[in-house]
Amino acid sequence: MTTRRPPCSAPDDLADRTDRACHDPDHGAHPVQPAHPPRSAGVPPRRRTWLGLLLAAAGAGLLAGPAAAHGPTRQKVTEEITINAPAAQVWARIKDFDGLKTWHPAVADSPASAGNTVGSVRSIQLKGGGALEETLEAWDEARMRLSYRAKNGGALPVTNYTSTMTVKPDGDARAIVEWRGAFYRGFPNNDPPPDQNDEAAVAAITGVYKSGLAALKQQVESGR
Repeated sequence: MTTRRPPCSAPDDLADRTDRACHDPDHGAHPVQPAHPPRSAGVPPRRRTWLGLLLAAAGAGLLAGPAAAHGPTRQKVTEEITINAPAAQVWARIKDFDGLKTWHPAVADSPASAGNTVGSVRSIQLKGGGALEETLEAWDEARMRLSYRAKNGGALPVTNYTSTMTVKPDGDARAIVEWRGAFYRGFPNNDPPPDQNDEAAVAAITGVYKSGLAALKQQVESGR
């Protein structure tokens, strides 16, 4: 009588299927080949490897965003206005570093230690209270441009603040005044309070520029 061997039973999982061998009684041992792991459709093996590493890094918290890694970022504001007057006339109104009080509606006083000489320090007193100091860094009569810096924003929620005002001719009887600045928010660390975050800094500088340029336009065009 011939004794039949029972057929090989299927393994329960991939590990069993890899480690166990199913034998054919007539032709010797033939180990079953392990099944290939499933592949992501349409993603090459090398890209899947990098994707896995990136996902693992993200899960471990290694891919922190720029704000978390580097703290506050430098903000920028640029405002322009067109004034119906020759550029030289507009420049004459704003070129004196100590003359900010004569045209900006928020400034009560703005004496400068050395006039329009580079290094001159302007001490600004605001009408609503508060003060700040700004240092003249460049003054160019021919190019109708001046630049200044404030390390501490004082009454403004900014730090490391630099600003440039430029008057550009727009034909013979019009001028474009550009006022631009770059700065960091007042609170240098992460999680700033609402009145010293990026939004507060941008809003404050934008308000200074817009109100000043609007007043300058009105004064120059009305001949005051």
